[in-house]
Formats: sequence, C-alpha cells, structure tokens
Amino acid sequence: MPLAATLDLSPNRIELARRAKSGHYIDLTSSNPTQHGLLFPPEILQNAAAGYWHTRHYDPSPRGLWPARQAIAKYYASRGYAIDPAHIFITASTSEAYGLLFALLTTPNDNVIGPSVTYPLFEHLAALYHIELRSYALDKTLDWQIDHAHLQANINERTRAILLVSPHNPTGATYDVQSLNQHANIRHLPIICDEVFAEFAFGMPRTPPAALHCPNMPVFMLNGISKMFALPDLKLGWIALNPPAAAQFAERLELINDTFLSANSLTQFMLPALFEHGMGFVSDMRRHINANLRMALAQLRTCARLKVHTPDGGYYLFPEVRDWHGSADDLILHLLDAGVFVYPGYFYNCNDGHHLMISCLTAPDQLAEGLRRLTDALA
Repeated sequence: MPLAATLDLSPNRIELARRAKSGHYIDLTSSNPTQHGLLFPPEILQNAAAGYWHTRHYDPSPRGLWPARQAIAKYYASRGYAIDPAHIFITASTSEAYGLLFALLTTPNDNVIGPSVTYPLFEHLAALYHIELRSYALDKTLDWQIDHAHLQANINERTRAILLVSPHNPTGATYDVQSLNQHANIRHLPIICDEVFAEFAFGMPRTPPAALHCPNMPVFMLNGISKMFALPDLKLGWIALNPPAAAQFAERLELINDTFLSANSLTQFMLPALFEHGMGFVSDMRRHINANLRMALAQLRTCARLKVHTPDGGYYLFPEVRDWHGSADDLILHLLDAGVFVYPGYFYNCNDGHHLMISCLTAPDQLAEGLRRLTDALA
C-alpha cells in the first residue's frame, strides 16, 4: 500500500487545541531560524551570487561543482579532518542525502538501524524505500548515550547501515563513532552520521567530524547550509565519504546522484563565498544559542518537577517532567492553557516518562517568558 494511504493526516488533540488558541501562547517549538531574526547577512548573499549571472551556463557534475566541493573540503580541514573533494557529493538537502544513501545501500526488506528517540524523519524515508527501520536504545541515565548491547542485539543479517545524529536531535548528545569500531558485528556496517548541528556545540569548542578517528569503517557524513548558515530556503546539503566509504560506494553513489541532479547551480556557485565570509555569522549564532541554552537551563532547574541534562550541542532541550500522572497530551494542553506551547516527547518516539522538546532558537525575551509560564504551570 502506498505510504500516503497509510498515514493518518487528521489533526490530533494537541493540534486542534493549538489552532484554537492561535495568537494566545508563546511557541517554544520553532526550528526555523528565519522566524527568530537569525538572518544570514544579505550583503554576503548578494555578493556571492553576483558573478553567477554573467557567466551562467549549465554544466552539472554528478558529484557537484568542483569549487563548492573544494570549499566543503576546506571546511572539514578547519575541523581537523582532511578529505579529498572528489569524495564529496552535493545534494539538495540532508533529507535527500538520506534517500540517496538508502537507495545506494539497501534493497526492499533490508533494514537500517537508528536511535529510538529521534526527529520523525527516518520512519517516512524507510517507508518510501520499502525498508525496515530498526532502533537502538539511548540511555537517558547516561545523558542519552547509545546502549551498545541493545544496538548489537537488534542488528541482523539484513541490516545495511547504522544511523547517527550527532549532536542528536532532540537530546543534544554527541557520539563517538570510534566506539562502534570495538564491536565485531558492527565494524563492517556503514555509518551514516548526520552532523547538521555540528557548529552548535555547547560546552566544547566544536564537535569533531564523525570520520576523524575511524580510518577503517565506511563513514558517510551529512551536513548542509540549512542549519549551519540559517539558510533553509537555499536548500543545499552534502555527503562526505571517508576513504573506506569512497572505495566501496563512490562510483555507485555518483550514478544515483546523476539520476536526479537536484542541487541547483546557483547555490553551489555561492557556497565558497558563504564559507569564506559567513563563518562570523555562524559564530554569532552559536553565541546566541548558547546564551539561550544557559538561561533556559538555569530557569528550568528552578522547578523541582523538571529534570534536565546539559546538551553537548544543538539548540534543543529535552527536559523530563516528574510526578505527572495524566497523559502526555494532557500535560501539553495544561501548558498550552498556561500560555506556552512545547512538543511532547512522544513526537520524537520517546515514551519513557514525560519529556518536553524546547527550542532555544527563540528570541531571548520570548524564551524567558515562555519558560516562566512553563515552570509556573508545573510548580
């Protein structure tokens, strides 16, 4: 049966209540930086695009324009990882990158294994490619680190890849890919590591590239400009392959990417200038998010019913509400009545306790007032 036919698209209780209270609550869920004044400098965009119009011609490469791939390689070098630009594939987005890799690595009825708690993307992509999505547990008592025993137990003969998100959405945990190399039944599997929040480290200078300490395992690193440069509207992502991944898969991945050629030439043309002139904006955005995270952690910890861990990176918090005896929906509706909207943990497949997802992209004054309403409602 087609995926669209199996989805229940009717609004749930939370969505109906949110619509009814439109304009009468503070929304602490938004992941769109452009809604919060985090706008990439327009003059950099204008200058980056200026030269394109006079030299414009369509000459696509199935791996992406060479100057753009050189700029990405230079970016990884700044993070301590040397990569050949020939081992970089440019895509329209990280979501498309996942789809290309699922097409590359799997056939129908194969499976990939990803975190049990996660942003709701993998299940839809797995259904589109007619593969099974298996899960490994994250241990919240250990700050949401991977339960390696559970991971190993859920891998079978049809598992084709391990999915990681580091820093993780929504818990903010980071993961050491090298630790997976210690397990014999994992060592042969490709690692697909989503690093779109890598620039937004919290409590550390930067999160290291996934492939940095894994010279023997095939690793695909995914990233893009949507989160890094707050440019979700310009739609550009990439897949960076370490040498084992390139040796095994680069030629076939080139054929698949050549089939679609989804990445537009204009944004690829602009990319070197975005890296050259835009990292100052990225640093400013990181400081903004980190200041919000510090303020939010301090405010949430004034409420005895909330347990919140310090994230390694990203821009979300995932606190747990203790001693709530109603349903998760009742909790969200209670907070909505108090004038603040957050997502329940089960939106991220977290059914162990009552968790809330809070975005710290929100403007500081709005974030502070929303958190005040939240903590007062739980006091």
